[in-house]
Amino acid sequence: MPTVDDILEHIGEFHSFQKQTFFLLALLSASFAPIYVGIVFLGFTPEHRCRSPGAAALSRRCGWSPAEELNFTVPGPGPRGEAFPRQCRRFEVDWNQSGLGCADPLAGLAANRSHLPLGPCRHGWVYDTPGSSIVTEFNLVCANSWLLDLFQSAVNLGFFLGSVSIGYIADRFGRKPCLLVTILITATSGVLMAVSPTYTWTLMFRLVQGLVSKAGWLIGYILMTEFVGPSYRRAVGILYQATFTVGLVVLAGVAFALPHWRWLQLVVTLPNFCFLLYYWCLPESPRWLLSQNEGAKALRVMEYISRKNRKPMPTSLQSLRPDEEAGEKVGEKLKPSFLDLVRTPQIRKNTLILMYNWFMGSVFYQGLIMYMGLTGSNIYLDFFYSALVEFPAALIIILTIDRIGRRYPWAGSNMVAGAACLASVFIPDDLEWLRVAVACLGRMGSTIAIEMVCLVNAELYPTFIRNLGVLVCSSMCDIGGIVTPFLVYRLTDIWHELPMVIFAVFGLIAGGLVLLLPETKGKTLPETIDEVENLQRPRKNKERMIYLQVKKQDIPLN
Repeated sequence: MPTVDDILEHIGEFHSFQKQTFFLLALLSASFAPIYVGIVFLGFTPEHRCRSPGAAALSRRCGWSPAEELNFTVPGPGPRGEAFPRQCRRFEVDWNQSGLGCADPLAGLAANRSHLPLGPCRHGWVYDTPGSSIVTEFNLVCANSWLLDLFQSAVNLGFFLGSVSIGYIADRFGRKPCLLVTILITATSGVLMAVSPTYTWTLMFRLVQGLVSKAGWLIGYILMTEFVGPSYRRAVGILYQATFTVGLVVLAGVAFALPHWRWLQLVVTLPNFCFLLYYWCLPESPRWLLSQNEGAKALRVMEYISRKNRKPMPTSLQSLRPDEEAGEKVGEKLKPSFLDLVRTPQIRKNTLILMYNWFMGSVFYQGLIMYMGLTGSNIYLDFFYSALVEFPAALIIILTIDRIGRRYPWAGSNMVAGAACLASVFIPDDLEWLRVAVACLGRMGSTIAIEMVCLVNAELYPTFIRNLGVLVCSSMCDIGGIVTPFLVYRLTDIWHELPMVIFAVFGLIAGGLVLLLPETKGKTLPETIDEVENLQRPRKNKERMIYLQVKKQDIPLN
């Protein structure tokens, strides 16, 4: 009895239907970019200082320029390693007293203004920006700056919880209905976030977006790969991730045109409502239907695909069996457990290295984007340039994985990214072009690394624990996303370059660990634990063992 792949060989593995489906789901992938890294623009922190109504009135009376007002009324930078008083402290001075002059108002109060007492910002802050962000609207600076970290950690917590729970729901109730529900909730929560009156409500809707948005992106990925034939599956998976990069490029332009965070949030969210039209455009996955013993419905979907591709389905292929039918005989006896991920030496090593690389990949990728938002001279251009380098990253993966292999490009990308981060620490500020070039090189390396771990993870586990292994290891990606905001935003308060040093160490270690993994190029997916354990053993040892066994059996016959 033929499988879905057998029929796709006759009606088209990647023809009109698959191309149309890929285009529709690529739009969904691109729309996920503002949710994943939109914090760069939604949470942008501009230069700021304490608001002082009395000082502002004195400035107007004296006719000071903005630079003179800053020089006369705002404290200077504090000691190295401490928060700047100009951002979080103000002079404890009554600016309304009549004795203050216009030439140097503080000269009569103290010979050295550094001896004047400083106090907290009691009247809020003044932000040097023409737009707005959640930072400027809800005053997420100084003592409240950790609330910005929490805002991004909330969406990553949602990613972690949603990917597990909604992944199970998609396997239980179907890809298509689950995809449509996640799209509806993503769109609704995004609009509600744009109109939220307080930080608490904004945080809650951000968490809800995280619960469903990444799960929807993953369902789109699964649905796309289940519609195409095996010879196109890997390329389609890489290109689906590349369309996420298209979303990054578009996001930079939209954010530049809309510097106010509520309008930006609304504009990047509204297209999600259009994706609800997929109810009439996308069929259910035939592979999922077969797994639910819905063979007749699966066959109708295949007939629909054959009509869209304008290729008749052979009469000899008018029935279907699940692709996993052969594997289910083994699966009935082998029940996966978490202990299987650490029970044997090679699988235990694979699990620990993959978990670290998922964690590090997320910290690296998101951390570099957040750090660029803090230190870039032009946040929009820097974001745009660094997004563009993700396109050659996808091309490098396509050109190398089946020629060179997985291990060396993966390890090399980690080491290049780590070295780029370390090099950026020593580049002077006046060499802006060099800093941007090195940052783009690091971004390319981190992109290759995170996409390579997605591809290789499934190839290092036997069939009966493959899904469990991917689920457990990839969950570290979301945990990395939870800690990244605190890692970036808090470490920059200690030393501006400290996050880059940490990233460099993470990347170099990850590159070394990848070299300890077996190469999977040209090898079939392992079916048993023994096959995984033997992945890294040299072939010549195996041949020698067989020879000795034959020789031993021949001795009694002579």
